Amino acid sequence: VTRYILIHANMSSDSTTPPHPLQSPKSPVTPSYPFHREGSRLWERNHLFLGDLPSPLPTKRTRTYSATARASAGPIYKGVCKQFSRSQGHGFITPENGTEDIFVHISDIEGEYVPVEGDEVTYKMCPIPPKNQKFQAVEVILTHLSPHTKHETWSGQIISS
Repeated sequence: VTRYILIHANMSSDSTTPPHPLQSPKSPVTPSYPFHREGSRLWERNHLFLGDLPSPLPTKRTRTYSATARASAGPIYKGVCKQFSRSQGHGFITPENGTEDIFVHISDIEGEYVPVEGDEVTYKMCPIPPKNQKFQAVEVILTHLSPHTKHETWSGQIISS
């Protein structure tokens, strides 16, 4: 009722009366984010934990046994590392046959070196759920390190090739 009177008063034609500002509702407003910040009280009240959120990236741990078995039984492909970010945990491989770049997750890289641009690799392919229309590289092995570049081991040691 108060809100109606305020709106009605603001719409009146009397120019001598200053318009009354509308009041904001007193109820708490919740953010429209899909999840809350870790330090917020809302986070603690709802008992959400970061580990409960599903990863959008398909990993070795989240792949089904049957998808892993099919990929392991499949053919071996060759390609070149186009880009890989250790901090983000993924990158892309350019296939030898020139088709579309293939996604690679950090959990699917075998061996002791972090791949860098220009490294030659072999890999197998596995479909990415939910539609299984795109593929990702699995069982990725660095076969030839790119010359004249610095390579890093997973433990952080830098080696020049």
